[in-house]
Amino acid sequence: MNNPFSLEGKQIMVTGAASGIGRSICVEASKLGAQVILVDLNEERTKTTLSLMQSGNHHIRIIDLTMQDQVKSMLESVGELDGLVNCAGVALTLPFKFTTESELTRMMSINFYGPVLLTQQLLKVKKIKNKASIVYMASIDGTVTGHIGNSIYSATKGAIMGMTRSQALELASRGIRVNCVSPARVNTPLIKRENISEEQVQANMQLYPMKRYAEPEEIAYYIIYLLSDASTYTTGTNLVIDGGFTIL
Repeated sequence: MNNPFSLEGKQIMVTGAASGIGRSICVEASKLGAQVILVDLNEERTKTTLSLMQSGNHHIRIIDLTMQDQVKSMLESVGELDGLVNCAGVALTLPFKFTTESELTRMMSINFYGPVLLTQQLLKVKKIKNKASIVYMASIDGTVTGHIGNSIYSATKGAIMGMTRSQALELASRGIRVNCVSPARVNTPLIKRENISEEQVQANMQLYPMKRYAEPEEIAYYIIYLLSDASTYTTGTNLVIDGGFTIL
């Protein structure tokens, strides 16, 4: 029986593969038959991700996505892609009055320039197939909402959504779909930072209709939809996954 959600025979590159949502995407995609290229800076944790995956023709690439020489070198060793998931990113909680040029540059370099330039280089060397799917990781902050202390992070994610829409138009003639996913808070290491206590996390959960955050695999399932043939007429969208948070 035909399964439009199958990733059988598709080669998918996932950045941020070492943990959190990126790890879940790799694991769940492998279960649906994808051949996955796991990209991250942390070799040990990326190998752990690989150990959790369904066996297949998977490969690890350990690089810093903010270093263009490393990106270009990696592209020489990868084949044509059916899907690209730009999941690598970092968070930052910092009141706007303490914003510095160096912090703004660092965050934009990791959350915006890194994924955008990786995508551009892959397209330039014709490593993204016609009718492929490109998925960016955005956030409700910067695309739907805003929160105190999240100005820099929100700016990077708002930029991602703008880039998604324009790329979707430019690549539509090749049948390449470009979408972004905007989760609310997800139960990953990204929310466990030194300046956020467990009590603050628990209190924040109570603001959600479901009184909990999403689990990483719940976000991964939506991304698998965007990678699969079930979404061949979906492009230029921002898929909000927030358990009802933004309708309150």
